[in-house]
Amino acid sequence: MSSFLTSKLDHLVPYTPGEQPKDMKYIKLNTNESPFPTSETAQRLALEAASNLQLYSDPECRDLVNTAAEYFGVSTDQIIFTNGSDEVLNFAFMAFCENGAVFPDITYGFYSVFAKLNGVDFKEIPLKQDFSVDINDYMGVNKTVFLANPNAPTGIALGLDDIEKIVKSNPNNVVVIDEAYVDFGAESAISLINKYDNLLVTQTFSKSRSLAGGRLGFGIGSKALIRDLNTIKYSTNPYNVNSMTAAAGIGSLIDDEYIRANCEKIKENREYLVKELKKLDFTMTDSTANFIFAKHSSISGKDIYLRLKEKGVLVRYFDKERLKDYTRITIGSKEQLEVLIDKLKEIIKELL
Repeated sequence: MSSFLTSKLDHLVPYTPGEQPKDMKYIKLNTNESPFPTSETAQRLALEAASNLQLYSDPECRDLVNTAAEYFGVSTDQIIFTNGSDEVLNFAFMAFCENGAVFPDITYGFYSVFAKLNGVDFKEIPLKQDFSVDINDYMGVNKTVFLANPNAPTGIALGLDDIEKIVKSNPNNVVVIDEAYVDFGAESAISLINKYDNLLVTQTFSKSRSLAGGRLGFGIGSKALIRDLNTIKYSTNPYNVNSMTAAAGIGSLIDDEYIRANCEKIKENREYLVKELKKLDFTMTDSTANFIFAKHSSISGKDIYLRLKEKGVLVRYFDKERLKDYTRITIGSKEQLEVLIDKLKEIIKELL
């Protein structure tokens, strides 16, 4: 760090994204990307938008907002689009955390980074022994609640009834439900936003909609919450969503049948992977995301991760005490998963 960095950021530890090595050709099962290409309509509309890149993008994202509002069944003033869902999460930490924030101790790593970056006091609440969230820990906490649902890296989801109990018990604080992986088997809380003015739901186009490289996310909530978030957006970067990405987002929503079919394939592939890993003496959490969180009975998570990397397959390893026996494996194509299984069989044979 330079001598010019403000002292309040001296001890900031940035979020570590999934590695992207270039030393060889890898099968990437470490960053929860979709194995399927962006929809054809999304690609076509993005290419058309590229002809006007000399102009600023529409700061209101009007065409995208209109399309999305109709798709999600909300009004246009109940939705905000951002540069990935990370941006709307950061906005929420800026806007709603005067009394502090709470979130699980094992969850999306950016929450603690955003809290520290914005000077927010926060409390990490331990997950239960089985990695599930105890909703009683979040009832009436008098702080802003951030919950990934399904959670990451466990893939475990809360039911909508439990989400509603948490929201209802915190009427004076915002509850943020981060639904980055909701399209793979969990139930969205968007249906509750007209019932609770303290609920903010965030989603991303990166996972189920094959737009990780486009960087598009959004928040849905009451009109007042969205006004607050827009105040921050227009005070930081009003042109936060570029023209090509906004156009691609519209195309993705138009091609919803294609997106839904891909989600079904990923769920089928998830079932296949779980079945095959159990044969190899792995156990795993009950994931409803586009990844699984698995551990072997005799081989450490770190050894699995390193050996797979040597063999050209990337998975995600978290070097924390409760997580060190596990690896997080993105659900790729059937062909990618078959290679993964073959490499795991080789590793087990080598080590046991």
